[in-house]
Amino acid sequence: MEKQIRTRGIKLIPIGNSKGVRIPKALIQKYGLNNSLLLEETDGGLLLRNKKDSKLSWEETYKAMANEKEDWEDFDTTLLDGLADEGFEY
Repeated sequence: MEKQIRTRGIKLIPIGNSKGVRIPKALIQKYGLNNSLLLEETDGGLLLRNKKDSKLSWEETYKAMANEKEDWEDFDTTLLDGLADEGFEY
């Protein structure tokens, strides 16, 4: 199945010292656009898409940490560094 590319003619409209575009309501609903979008410059032009919520779920956080493949070899030494001098039990 080939991807169909649809084009629409739009105009830049003045917004203060900047310019903006109006996105038709049907497209806002179709793509679930909200108030915060990302504008990405690509070799093919500009790409406008939803900005993903910056908060990660616990599952996403775990996967991101697992993909980092960090070396935790010195963690225990660093964690307890100096605590023995303070009378803490470990």
